[in-house]
Amino acid sequence: MQDLLSGLISSRTRIKLLVRFFFNPMTRAYLRELAKEFNVSTNAVREELNQLTKTNLLKSQKNGRNVYYTANQSHPLFPELKSMVSKVIGMDQVIDGIVSRLGELDMAFLIDDYAEGKDTGIIDLLLVGNINQEHLNDLSRKTERYIKRKIRTLVLTRKEYEDFLTKLTHRPHMLLWEGKK
Repeated sequence: MQDLLSGLISSRTRIKLLVRFFFNPMTRAYLRELAKEFNVSTNAVREELNQLTKTNLLKSQKNGRNVYYTANQSHPLFPELKSMVSKVIGMDQVIDGIVSRLGELDMAFLIDDYAEGKDTGIIDLLLVGNINQEHLNDLSRKTERYIKRKIRTLVLTRKEYEDFLTKLTHRPHMLLWEGKK
């Protein structure tokens, strides 16, 4: 599964851009920021951004001296690309395993780098509920081997989450799953 995008798309920079923008479509970034993050030249990033904008997969908006790019959520291929990126990262297996085996999960959030669409190799999850920590550790180890990424978890009760909420609003976060209330 890891080679899915690289088998379809030969440009590593384009793959990184797709992951960055389609994993969390609310993210936005500009040319120099992306070049620095990917450790590639601005020309390489510009070329790929131009291609993705020309095909209407990305939208651009000028703000001062910077042009910001975002995923075009109204593009007909948006749902499929978002799904492919999530599968490549392995987030679908992580959430399915947590929901089905770990106890009473109220909410699951992706926080920090991955919530911004940055594939850093460390997935930070905030889990709210009554979670079986032993099963969580076992599931995390197994999933890490499969998706080739490290998983760090912060488990909070509903009360701890309510106390933590003000800190969470100042960090990149994305709600992945919410149970029925």
